[in-house]
Amino acid sequence: MTKSAPKTETAPTIVLVGHGMVGQRFLEALADRGVTTRARVVVLCEEPRPAYDRVQLTSYFSGRTPDDLSMVEDGFMERHGIELHLGDPAEAIDREARTVTARSGLTVTYDTLVLATGSYPFVPPVPGKDSEGCFVYRTVEDLLAIEEYAKDRATGTVVGGGLLGLEAAGALKGLGLTTHIVEFNERLMALQVDQGGGAALRRTVEDMGLIVHTGVGGKEITADSNGAVTAMALSDGSSIDTDLVIFSAGVRPRDQLARDCGLDVGERGGIAVDERCRTSDPAVYAIGECALTADGKVYGLVAPGYEMAQTVADDLAAVACEGFTGADTSTKLKLLGVDVASFGDAHGTADGCLDVVYSDSRAGVYKKLVIGADGELLGGVLVGDADSYGMLRPLTGSVPPVAPEQLVLPAGLGAPAALGPSALPDEAVICSCHNVTKGSIRSAVTEHECTTVPEVKKCTKAGTGCGSCVKTLTTLVNDELEASGISVDKGLCGCFAYTRAELYEIVRTLRITTYAQLLDSHGREEARSGDGCEVCKPAVGSIIASLAPTLGASGYVLDGEQAALQDTNDHFLANLQRNGSYSIVPRIPGGEITPEKLIVIGEIARDFGLYTKITGGQRIDLFGARVDQLPVIWSKLVDAGFESGHAYGKALRTVKSCVGQTWCRYGVQDSVRMAIDLELRYRGLRSPHKLKSAVSGCARECAEARGKDFGIIATSNGWNLYVGGNGGAEPRHADLLAQDLDDEGLIRLIDRFLMFYIRTADRLERTSAWLERIEGGLDHVRDVVVHDSLGLCAELEALMADHVAGYRDEWAETINDPERLRRFVSFVNAPESPDPTVAFVPERDQVKPDLTLLSGPNIPVRTARTLEGTSSR
Repeated sequence: MTKSAPKTETAPTIVLVGHGMVGQRFLEALADRGVTTRARVVVLCEEPRPAYDRVQLTSYFSGRTPDDLSMVEDGFMERHGIELHLGDPAEAIDREARTVTARSGLTVTYDTLVLATGSYPFVPPVPGKDSEGCFVYRTVEDLLAIEEYAKDRATGTVVGGGLLGLEAAGALKGLGLTTHIVEFNERLMALQVDQGGGAALRRTVEDMGLIVHTGVGGKEITADSNGAVTAMALSDGSSIDTDLVIFSAGVRPRDQLARDCGLDVGERGGIAVDERCRTSDPAVYAIGECALTADGKVYGLVAPGYEMAQTVADDLAAVACEGFTGADTSTKLKLLGVDVASFGDAHGTADGCLDVVYSDSRAGVYKKLVIGADGELLGGVLVGDADSYGMLRPLTGSVPPVAPEQLVLPAGLGAPAALGPSALPDEAVICSCHNVTKGSIRSAVTEHECTTVPEVKKCTKAGTGCGSCVKTLTTLVNDELEASGISVDKGLCGCFAYTRAELYEIVRTLRITTYAQLLDSHGREEARSGDGCEVCKPAVGSIIASLAPTLGASGYVLDGEQAALQDTNDHFLANLQRNGSYSIVPRIPGGEITPEKLIVIGEIARDFGLYTKITGGQRIDLFGARVDQLPVIWSKLVDAGFESGHAYGKALRTVKSCVGQTWCRYGVQDSVRMAIDLELRYRGLRSPHKLKSAVSGCARECAEARGKDFGIIATSNGWNLYVGGNGGAEPRHADLLAQDLDDEGLIRLIDRFLMFYIRTADRLERTSAWLERIEGGLDHVRDVVVHDSLGLCAELEALMADHVAGYRDEWAETINDPERLRRFVSFVNAPESPDPTVAFVPERDQVKPDLTLLSGPNIPVRTARTLEGTSSR
C-alpha cells in the first residue's frame, strides 16, 4: 500500500482506546476501506508494545519472543498515518467536549471514539491474594514476572481450569514446577466441553504429571514473614504447599471508562451496544471483550471481536452491512499438547436432540456430536483428536453427507476416507476468525488468480487468525487449483520437481548412488549447475543410505559425497547439544543389559565427566563429550560389545519392552525377546523420520506400544500389530493393522510396513502424519502390506532382507579407520590437542561442560547452565 495522503485540518478524528488483537483488526479494517486516507486516527495503548497475539501467549515459554507475537506489520502505522501512543492509556472521557485524556496528560478531541479496552482477569476474593508470589496470566509483562519469580521455586498452583488456566499450568510445568490446578467446577473447561470430554481431558492432563483438584475453590492463601506465598487452603479442608499462585478464574469486561463518563453498561458488566456496536452515545462505539452486544452477551473470543471491528469500520466508511447480531463461538485449541475443540450446541440444549459418542479412555480420545431430530448436525465436542474439526464445524446446521456415527469413528473403524472439504457447500465458513467462506476461498483462486496458500491467506485473511483452519484451507486451495487446470507444484524443493517418494523410486529403479548424479539427471534445469539445498540434500542422503545394500553403494553415511549430505548430528555420529557438546547413546536392545556393561558405562561417565540419564526408551544417555573425545569413548564401548544407538539419525531409535511373561504374572508372551529381535533386525534402518517401537507382553500395555510408530501387544493367541503412533509434538495413538500373528507373520508384516513407509513418505514425515495423509489411510496400507493389493510385498521384503544382511555398525567402522577418524577434532588446525577453552564445573553432583570461548586469560569461565539437549530417547 502507498503512504496515506496528509490529512487536512478539517479531517475527522477517530480515537481508538486500546490496542489489542481486536483494536489492531479495527485499524486494518479502516485501512482496507480507505478511511485512514481521509481521517486522523489516534490510538491510546496501555501496554508498552503494539498489539500481539494473546491467543499464542504461552508460546513465549517455547522460545518465541514478544516481537514474534506482534500482530502489527512493519511500517503499518507509518503507511496509514496512524498515531500510536504506547504505554499511555486513556484515563478520562468528556463526552460533552468530545475529548479523551491520557495518563501522560495528552488530550485528544474526537469525532468518533472506539473503545476496545478488552477485559481484566477476575481474582476471587481469597484472603492473602495480594501476597508476594500471586500473579494473573494476561499480558507479556505477566509472563515475564512469572518467569522471573519461578526461578528457584518448586511448586506452583493455578486457580482456574479453563482455557487460560490450562495454558498457565502448561507454562508452570514448562518452567519445571510441580503444578496444581484448582477448578471450582466439577470438570476442566466446563464452558467448552461436557462431562465426558472433561473426564478425558482430566485423564490426559494428569498423565502429564499435573495435579488436578476439581469441585473445590481457594479458601485462603498463607504467606511467610516476608509476605511470600507458602500455601493455599482449599474449600474442602485440604491444603496445597505452594510457592506461587496464578489466578486464571475468568475475565470481566473493562468498562470503567464507560461507567465514569455515563455510558450505559450491563447489570453484570459490559458496555451496552446495538447491532452497529454503537453505545448509548452515537459518537462512541465499543468492540471486543468490553462490549455487551445486542444479543445480550459479552464475547470472550477473538473471532466475535473481529466481526465487531469490521462492523464499526463498515459503519464509519458508510458501507452497507448487516451489523453484529451474534457470532460463532466454536473453538479449537491445543492445551498442554492436547487437542480440544467445541462447536455449535456442544452441550445439547436443543429440544429432542440426540448424542453420538465415541470414547477411548486409554487413548484419551472423546468425541461427541449433537444431532437434531431431523438429522441436522447441531454441535459437538472433541478431546484428544480434533482433526475432524475443520470439516465438522462448517457442516453445523446441515445434514451431514454420511451417517453421524461415521464422523466420530477413527480411521479403520468406519470413518469415511473420502469425506473432505469438497463435500462442504460454498456458504460453509472455513475461517471463523475472519468469517471466510469456502466460496470466498474458491473465488480467490478462480477470480483473483491466487496460486498458493500464502496468496489466498493475504487475499482473504483466512488462516491468519488462530490457524485451526489452515489444513482445510490448504486442501481447498490445492483442489481448486487442480480443478482449474493449474498444476500444483508438489516438488520436494526448488532443486527437484519430484516428491520424496518419486525420488525414492528414481534412485531405486535407476540405481543412482550419488546426489550429484541425481541432481544432474533429474534436478530442475535451473538447479543443475548448483550444489543443492538444505532440504533435498539430507532427504536424498537418507534415500541413498536406506537403499545402499540394494544399490551396492557404501552404507557408511560419512563416506565421500554422503558426508556432505547429512544433517548436523550425522556429521559426528552424535547428537549436538545446546551447549556445544555431544551425547553418546549406545544401543541397549530391549533395555536388557548385563552388569558388566553397566559397569563400563559407569566408568566412562566417571572418567570423562559425563552427565548420565536413563531415558524413557530404556537406554542410558551420556551427555557432555567433546568432539575429539567421541572416538575414544566409542572405542571403549565397542570393545565392551556396544554399538551405535542411532540417536543422531533419522533411523530406528529403540524397541521398548516390558518384562513380559518371563517375570510378570500378567505376561502372556516373551516381550523382551521379541523387542531384542526387532531392534537388532531394524537397527540402522534409515527412514524419512525417526522410528520408535515397543512390545507389551499383555493388554495392560506397560511398554506403551500404542504411542509408537509400530507397536506390538501380546495376546494369548500371538501378537497384535499397531502402526502410526507418535508420542511427539502431535500425539497420536497407533491403529490396529493385524492381530493374533505368530512370530514369523509379525516380522513379515513389520518388514513390509516399514519399507512401504520409507518408500512413500514425505521428507521428515512421521508414520503418524503419513498414515493420515496417504490416500486411503490405514485401509490402503492394510491392503498393500497385508493383502498385497499392489503386488509389492515380495519386493518390500527383499529390500528389508538387503538391509538386514548389509547392516554394519557405523561407530565400529569409524574407530577402525584412521581416515574416518580425522574428522573428529575440535579444531582442524590443532588436531592433536583437545580444545583448551573447554572447562568443566560441577552441577547437581554431575560434571558438565561449559563451552565458553575465552579470548584472554583474565576472562572468567561462566557457570554452566543445566544441560538441556536434543532429545535422543
